[in-house]
Amino acid sequence: CLWTLAAILKETLKDALVARAGALKKLLAPLDAVLEGFYSAILLHHFDSRRYTSPYSEATNNLSSFIDLLEALLVSRIELELPLRCQRVLFLKVSYVLNVISSSIPYVIKKKFILLLKKCVLYKSREDAKGGSVFLQTPSLCEDMLALSNVVLQVVNLTWLNQIPLSGKSSYFGSSETAPGHNSQGASDQTVLRALSLVVLKALEFKIHNSATEAEIK
Repeated sequence: CLWTLAAILKETLKDALVARAGALKKLLAPLDAVLEGFYSAILLHHFDSRRYTSPYSEATNNLSSFIDLLEALLVSRIELELPLRCQRVLFLKVSYVLNVISSSIPYVIKKKFILLLKKCVLYKSREDAKGGSVFLQTPSLCEDMLALSNVVLQVVNLTWLNQIPLSGKSSYFGSSETAPGHNSQGASDQTVLRALSLVVLKALEFKIHNSATEAEIK
C-alpha cells in the first residue's frame, strides 16, 4: 500500500501542470488525517526490536517504503497553494524522525532519513523558487521551517549528534575512532557527514534570520 501510494504520487507529478493540483488534492485530501496518524504511529515504534536488526527484513523494507512515501509527499507539496497536514507533518513532527535516526535501526534507514531531512532544509515553494529568494516567503513553509529548525537545534545542543553513526561500521559523528581494519580516510560516510552538516547549518541560518532579538541570535 505504501509503495503504491508513493508510485501514484510520483506519476501524478509527471502530469500536465494544470491537472496536478486538482489530482493531488483529490488523492490526498481524504487520506490527510489517516497519513498524519500513520506517521505518528509508525515512527513511535520501538525500533530496537529484533524485527529491525537486519537491513533486509520485512519490517525494514516497510519502513524504507514509508520514507519513499514521505519524500513523495514533500515533493508534491509544491503543487498546492495551501499544503495538507500530511505534506507538512515531516516538518511539524521532525522530532519523531530524529529519534529514529538515533535509535539502533539499520544504518541504511538512518541514512535515508538523514538525506530526507536534507531535502527538507533545501525545499522551496514555487513562489520562492521563482523569486530566487534565499529566504522563504510562503507563510506555511516559513512556519514549518522554523518548527523544524527549532527542534533540530534543540537536539544538536544536547548529545544527539554524538549518537549518529557515519557508516555501517563503528565510526561516530565527532569521534576519531575508526572501525578495526579500516583506515581513517575510508571510515566515514561522507554523504551522511555532508547532509548532517547541511541540516544543522540551514537550521541555524533560518533560526538566525527569523530571530527577533540580538540576544536570541547569540
